[in-house]
Amino acid sequence: MNFQENEFLNSTKHYASTGCFASMKYRRIIVWFRNDLRLLDNETLFKASEMGSEIIPVYCFDPRHFEKTELGFPKIGAFRAKFLFESIEDLRTQLREKEADLLLLRGKPEEELVTLAERLKADAIFFSREVTAEERRVDRSLEKVSWSKGIATESFWQSTLYHIDDLPFPINQTPEIFTQFRKNVEKLSEVRASYPHPKKLNFPRNLIPISGEVPEMETYGLEEPGFVREKVMEFDGGERAGLGRIQSYFWDGDHLKSYKETRNGLIGADYSSKFSPWLALGCISPRVIYEEVKRYEKERKKNQSTYWLVFELIWRDYFRFICKKHGDQVFHIGGIKNTKDSWRRDSADFQRWCEGQTGVPFVDANMRELKLTGFMSNRGRQNVASFLVNDLGIDWTWGASYFESQLIDYDVCSNWGNWMYVGGVGNDPRENRYFNILRQAKNYDKNGDYVRLWVPEISKIKGFGIQYPWEFSTSKLNEKGIQLDKTYPQPMVKLEGVF
Repeated sequence: MNFQENEFLNSTKHYASTGCFASMKYRRIIVWFRNDLRLLDNETLFKASEMGSEIIPVYCFDPRHFEKTELGFPKIGAFRAKFLFESIEDLRTQLREKEADLLLLRGKPEEELVTLAERLKADAIFFSREVTAEERRVDRSLEKVSWSKGIATESFWQSTLYHIDDLPFPINQTPEIFTQFRKNVEKLSEVRASYPHPKKLNFPRNLIPISGEVPEMETYGLEEPGFVREKVMEFDGGERAGLGRIQSYFWDGDHLKSYKETRNGLIGADYSSKFSPWLALGCISPRVIYEEVKRYEKERKKNQSTYWLVFELIWRDYFRFICKKHGDQVFHIGGIKNTKDSWRRDSADFQRWCEGQTGVPFVDANMRELKLTGFMSNRGRQNVASFLVNDLGIDWTWGASYFESQLIDYDVCSNWGNWMYVGGVGNDPRENRYFNILRQAKNYDKNGDYVRLWVPEISKIKGFGIQYPWEFSTSKLNEKGIQLDKTYPQPMVKLEGVF
């Protein structure tokens, strides 16, 4: 049985158990898609299909999402923009297969959606709830204006594995230590069943003859990313590609059983699940992944690896609930600990870090992979973040801002939560979480294959020696065509050796 067949059977069970065909409460509902670009396990869409005689799916390109950050980076960089546009195209295709469509708007959603609702005489707007400041301001504005026009709004929590209403504590009592959070939810909460595809979507096509076009990259001043041979894999946007990745990683490749042992890899497609880009835009839901893990445990194997993938989903939940609890503090320099600001703000040093020109090969390899592909392993992210904040002493929010722009799998809560963690201003019971770069390189790139892939100018250095070229004599380096400060930089800092 493949993934799609299993989903159909689960859908049938869900319909039987929930009595989903309730009476229609609304005549016409606008379903505003945000970071939930899927049909499967989309409560917003499913409830709209139950409660509305007609459904109008909408996506709104908010120009504020494509503005630049204070540091001058585009909020959505080229890799994520391409993935987003592909995901929207995929969603539209799936809706059209159900004889519906996806209406595309441009502008501020809190204005455009209400205008659309008035024009089409929609009496409700349904959407997914978000947790961070910018998104919540939009939500509140939309709700206020809609109410003044007599248009109902209903929002749904659907971005986490554990539903916010099922937590064993109020959100303002979310533990500040992850282990306490995890043990509580694992013991006292249950994961809700996922929602099936809606059976039928009644779309008023006669009212909407033209549904709009997905913009070109150039519309937002972005260039199409080029082909990079070294990239770990092709990330194609959309729900179908995300479900295909689950099928490939769990079932076709049978990789889940060894996830815990391989997850710190650096090269290739299958050292980790790589679900994060699809999770970030809601192309797949954590509950669907969880249900597939449980099926895998029943049909194939249950071990520490299968648990560990769920463990990582709980970490993702945790950062979202922490953002809900602490609000804007997660973006402040002092973090949730209100730590005193003692950071350096050296633009030249920061730029060298961004470009992968620090003179520390393990850091540079990871940063170049990020710049050229939009992706970096979890192990790499921890190391480059530690290097920026601990070795260079540079403002952790600068690193978080750069990641926001570059990552194809950027998730606001996970990104800023992890950067606070490494910066020592977040949810970490340990102080000074420092990563010894050379020790990390020895553990995870002992032969230097990863560095050799991304830092070709020093690729002739054999073995682990590629991780510390500054230890070689000038004559030895010259033999290999390497001149420090010319063909490759001197290290920005002196690192503790591990030989």
